[in-house]
Amino acid sequence: MQYQEFDANKLMYVTNRPELVFTEGQGMWLTDYKGKRYLDYLQGWAVNALGHSPKCISEALAAQGGKLLNPSPAFYNAPSIELANLLTSNSVFDRVFFANSGAEANEGAIKLARKWGKKNPASNGDARFEIITFKHSFHGRTLATMSASGKDGWDTMFAPQVPGFPKATLNDLASVEALITKHTVAVMLEPVQGEGGVIPATREFMQGLRRLTKQAGLLLIVDEVQSGMGRTGELFAYQLSDVEPDIMTLGKGIGGGVPLAALLAREEIACFEPGDQGGTYNGNPLMTAVGVAVIKELLKPGFMQGVRDRAAYLRAGSLKLSEKHGFEGERGEGLLRALQLGRDIGPQIVEAARNMEPVGLLLNSPRPNLLRFMPALNVSNDEIDQMFAMLSDVLVKLGH
Repeated sequence: MQYQEFDANKLMYVTNRPELVFTEGQGMWLTDYKGKRYLDYLQGWAVNALGHSPKCISEALAAQGGKLLNPSPAFYNAPSIELANLLTSNSVFDRVFFANSGAEANEGAIKLARKWGKKNPASNGDARFEIITFKHSFHGRTLATMSASGKDGWDTMFAPQVPGFPKATLNDLASVEALITKHTVAVMLEPVQGEGGVIPATREFMQGLRRLTKQAGLLLIVDEVQSGMGRTGELFAYQLSDVEPDIMTLGKGIGGGVPLAALLAREEIACFEPGDQGGTYNGNPLMTAVGVAVIKELLKPGFMQGVRDRAAYLRAGSLKLSEKHGFEGERGEGLLRALQLGRDIGPQIVEAARNMEPVGLLLNSPRPNLLRFMPALNVSNDEIDQMFAMLSDVLVKLGH
């Protein structure tokens, strides 16, 4: 069926989309219905950890699709057990609950923390339910995860908010300590704030936060929906700071392009009881078989070192481009990085790059004064060079 036969207006309007339809993807490249190719530095907002349509995922889908799709979460299935064991054996966690999206995993983390707080009340017997989160954070689009997020304007969008999420300032330990009350049960943060502008939590802050939460008897929850699964050059971003959280959430990269997420917890925190948590598709063998294929690729000898090497190459290119065009440098961890433009020209650059001919470039500007780079973890140095050459051409044409 040709694109012209589709009426895109039948899709609910939830975001501004350009007038193009993608039909194929391979590695770092997408192709639209007209045959135009695009170098993709969004990768589904860091979803495609191994790029578009990697062989290992295609093979996992084909093999599992011919065996078993969904026996229901009322029964065990082999891929979910295998993936749970791979995740726990390579992290500090003991138990896993599989979900379909990062928001669902984070919602589960909130529920688990509140359940734990109910079972471990304050000294006067009051239940603990408040979770300290951070300004400019992003935890998802359910009512609870929007309330937990510190994104501007979200406090009134679907008011009233779910209560219990006071906001601290990232990398300011005193701001966290000031919010702790007898009702506090946990602190929840992204090790790298992606939507907030690719702002990493410092090693010193993460270690101080872990000390503070232990002293106060609070849980430490890391939202690694974007920063997990090799994105920062370590399998999990918390490993950069040498801390051991109590709860972690994963999404995006864990499925490499399919809807898969996970909630992980240490044994003594995993206090859900039958009926507390569930979902029709959660942990189904088709999706978890893909998760197994993805993590096995990430665990291959030398893969993480390759991510770190390519991250250094991307960083060096960003600094060189920044100096050439008078920008304000770059920041980030691993292959989650931002070019700091110093002025609000990001959306203009994104549009011009996408419209380049004969080949387009897909970029992201979560804040108007920066560009965010989220390439596949196996991006090549040549593809990094090509991106910077194309971006430089765009900047020259725009007069920047």
